[in-house]
Amino acid sequence: MSSVTSNDFFKSKVLGHPSGLFVLFFTEMWERFSFYGMRVLLINFLTAAAIGANPGWEWSAENAGALFGTYAMLLYLTPILGGIIADKLTGYRWAVVIGSIIMTLGHAAMAIETEFWLYVGLALLVIGTGFFKPNMTSIISEMYKDLPEKKDGAYTIFYMGVNAGAFFGMMLCGYLAEKVGWSWGFGLAGIFMLLGTLQFWLAKPLFGTIGDVPSKNGKEEAEVSATETSNDSDKTNPFTSLDKILIAIASVIGLGYAINDPLSKIGGIDLFGALKVGDFDGQYVAVLFGLAVFLFLTISRISRYTRIVRDRMIAVIIFAFFTVFFWMSFEQGATSLILFARDNVDRVLTGNAQTVFNIVNTLLTVIPLLIITWVLYLLGKETGKRIPASNIVLAVCFLGVWALVGWMLYAEFSAEASEITVSWFSILNSFFIIAFANLFSKWWDSKYNPSAAVKYGLGLIIMAVGFGLLAFGAYGITDGVKVSMVWLILAYLFHTLGELCLSPVGLSYVSKLVPARMIAFMFGMWYLAIAIGNKLAAVLGGQIENITKEYSLSTFFLIFTIVPTIAGLLVIALNPVIKKLMHGVK
Repeated sequence: MSSVTSNDFFKSKVLGHPSGLFVLFFTEMWERFSFYGMRVLLINFLTAAAIGANPGWEWSAENAGALFGTYAMLLYLTPILGGIIADKLTGYRWAVVIGSIIMTLGHAAMAIETEFWLYVGLALLVIGTGFFKPNMTSIISEMYKDLPEKKDGAYTIFYMGVNAGAFFGMMLCGYLAEKVGWSWGFGLAGIFMLLGTLQFWLAKPLFGTIGDVPSKNGKEEAEVSATETSNDSDKTNPFTSLDKILIAIASVIGLGYAINDPLSKIGGIDLFGALKVGDFDGQYVAVLFGLAVFLFLTISRISRYTRIVRDRMIAVIIFAFFTVFFWMSFEQGATSLILFARDNVDRVLTGNAQTVFNIVNTLLTVIPLLIITWVLYLLGKETGKRIPASNIVLAVCFLGVWALVGWMLYAEFSAEASEITVSWFSILNSFFIIAFANLFSKWWDSKYNPSAAVKYGLGLIIMAVGFGLLAFGAYGITDGVKVSMVWLILAYLFHTLGELCLSPVGLSYVSKLVPARMIAFMFGMWYLAIAIGNKLAAVLGGQIENITKEYSLSTFFLIFTIVPTIAGLLVIALNPVIKKLMHGVK
């Protein structure tokens, strides 16, 4: 399918992998820089006071959560469509470029800081992510198709790019936005998105035809391959006309809810108003009907398979169900924890505490940046003659980052007192992942490697501990009293440890347990579960003001302590059942 063989591709190597992998590493890094840089600002910007040195829009947390939740939900649904378009029409590389350009325009629109351009910007980011997100990993998969034993290492390196981008994006976009102005933070995200796109496109000679527009022969080969890998039960279980109608109905209702929730809260326009039953909102009536349709579709599809296939797919659905509870709680980091850090955490440091923080912050920033700059040097040394323009763009990016880091650290060391930015706490997740990922990897490779259900349960319970610490730290506080930042730092630590427990399970079990014909459908269901979790996270996170006013801040965090703990204990209790359903798959 590609004119560049794996052997040729591996002649140009950096750290034992093809140079092209590190082009993808940096492309993903700058995309994540822009994505997380914007993400960490949005709720803070929307809810910040409309007066002051750096005014926001003073929305309620509920309205901001409704908008953010829809944005986060759609981010996990559009990649399904984007992957199909790339497979059939554009090819992976063009899809990445198209997505990057659309996202760059989205960041530029948000920098204008008007309500109309905010909505346009978010829509463009959702569409662009749909093209970008699934196709980066598809390029890696195609690169390593003849060397599957090296694929795990490649994805590990790629994942480091994800976390490096998230780390620096949240730190620098957040710092610029909070210290200078919101449009500067949104604009910086767009600039690095554009530069990341440019360096990827200029590195085209490294990839040959990998990720190119699919040829007619390539499509035929893929179809033959899919046919060969389908088992007999797949061939006798095609999607019926009723199946397709039910998928369409559920999809329309889901999309309608995603749009209607912020539209009804912010704009006062309720698309489902006619369905209202008493005090029960019409949109929730529609959602319940949509869920009923989707459950009927899923049960009817699964019931047509043989017992073993059916059991394995039920196991996937159980995992998907508990996935909702995990992301519903974990993604408070994008909503309620942002507001908690801003309004309820003591972020002002003086004297020795300020000095210690500045030293720690410097090490936290400079050491990872030195390591990544060294990787850039190795890439430039290996590919300087083949892709000089791409390397120049990357060098410009890093000079810009070093300049921003130097300016930030100088400003903090020069200040009489340091006020830690709200966005700084969000970088802790990426830092803890980098710090502990290797430890967890060794655990999973040891004889003490727990089963999938136990990993899921541990992930939920450990994350709940983080919220329990917040509930304890916030207990009894009143208006004007702020808690120590130690509680928030510990919460992010436990949230990350929970994520590392749960992350190995997810999509890998979908691919292991689901027959070929149902892979796309079940991947769609899995991303739907994550999308629902993200939407619920934002909706519930938006209630932080209401719950705190009615009860207490500690009560709000107790919700995310108790619910995931119960879910975690339940999935561990189901371990024997899930093992039977998996029929030997490990």
